[in-house]
Amino acid sequence: MKPVVALLALGVVIAALPACGSADPDGSRPGTVPAAGTAAAPGAGPSTTPTGRTGFGASKPSTAPKPSSGEATLTAGNPNGGAAVPAEARAVDTSHPTRRIGTGTAASCTSDAVVKAVAAGGIITFNCGPDPVTIRMTATAKVRNANGPKIVLDGGGKVTLSGGGQRRILYMNTCDSAQGWTTSHCQNQDHPQLTVQNLTFAGGNSTGITAEGGGGGAIFVRGGRFKVVNSRFVDNRCDRSGPDLGGAALRVLSQYENKPVYVVNSTFTGGVCANGAATSSIGVSWTVLNSVFRHNQAVGSGANPAKSGSPGGGSGGAIYCDGNEFTVRIAGTIIEDNHANEGGGAIFFVSNNRTGTMRIESSTLRRNPSDGFETKGHPGIFFLGARLS
Repeated sequence: MKPVVALLALGVVIAALPACGSADPDGSRPGTVPAAGTAAAPGAGPSTTPTGRTGFGASKPSTAPKPSSGEATLTAGNPNGGAAVPAEARAVDTSHPTRRIGTGTAASCTSDAVVKAVAAGGIITFNCGPDPVTIRMTATAKVRNANGPKIVLDGGGKVTLSGGGQRRILYMNTCDSAQGWTTSHCQNQDHPQLTVQNLTFAGGNSTGITAEGGGGGAIFVRGGRFKVVNSRFVDNRCDRSGPDLGGAALRVLSQYENKPVYVVNSTFTGGVCANGAATSSIGVSWTVLNSVFRHNQAVGSGANPAKSGSPGGGSGGAIYCDGNEFTVRIAGTIIEDNHANEGGGAIFFVSNNRTGTMRIESSTLRRNPSDGFETKGHPGIFFLGARLS
């Protein structure tokens, strides 16, 4: 196998790393054997059988999706990544939206309009005038589980949704009764299927939110399916301490049949959280293509489980993966200048039952210091699983 992962900070080039294994919330500190287990699902909802739904709203392979209005101006991801993007991971065609936010002016694009549109579901675009616009959210936009089955939020490359440093921006949770239970197995259902594309999420903050373990400063997702395409995540936050909470930008749990979260052509910068200063998950598989993770910081201390007398956390400067059976694939991606107070300045990957795998292809990892620990021979990475390639 040709060397494909450049660890330039140390002047070392290593072969592609295998896919990450899953890890447990309570056993990832080096020198310990994580206990098996994954996040517990809340009580089941009404005993109804869901209508089968397939696909993920991908555009047809032979056609490129059109932006909602005009040409997208947002620049995100690694344009030189070169990783092939499967049809399921591509942007959704939003040329015929279900609804539009705004009536042609920046003033008409409000937090309230975003909240109402997301709750109503469907393919959602923005009509905020010709110039880029920032919408400061005064409330978190929440997906209603019965509305969909597909929810697509497309900013056309011109829209920033801002939490103003005060609140989470977007939330989906199939196991939250307040958003409506739609099956008897909320932790493993194929809908809603949420896609965010051509958007910037900035200043999201979930600090102090303890439900479902916290985290998800910009976006929290549990259940269904989730995809991110051509989007930026800038200066998002979640709690600064805790042994297993994380995801300043994204916190994801319980994806349908362990199908992967797709992150494509997207950029994560300036995230700060206890763990996973860009992304965090438990028992979730990921496919990350042609993306960039830069200047994110895992600032907790004491690792997981937390050392005696410490609050815990500090692992996964960019990416934090924990659970059991899951895989991670990273291709065409740059991960640089991230930092972890404990383990995995770039990537923290722990599969509790050692079944998980991680594969890194044609990607560059450099200058991702781990102050506490990392896997020998893989600077910036802490890995416990079946195979790293």
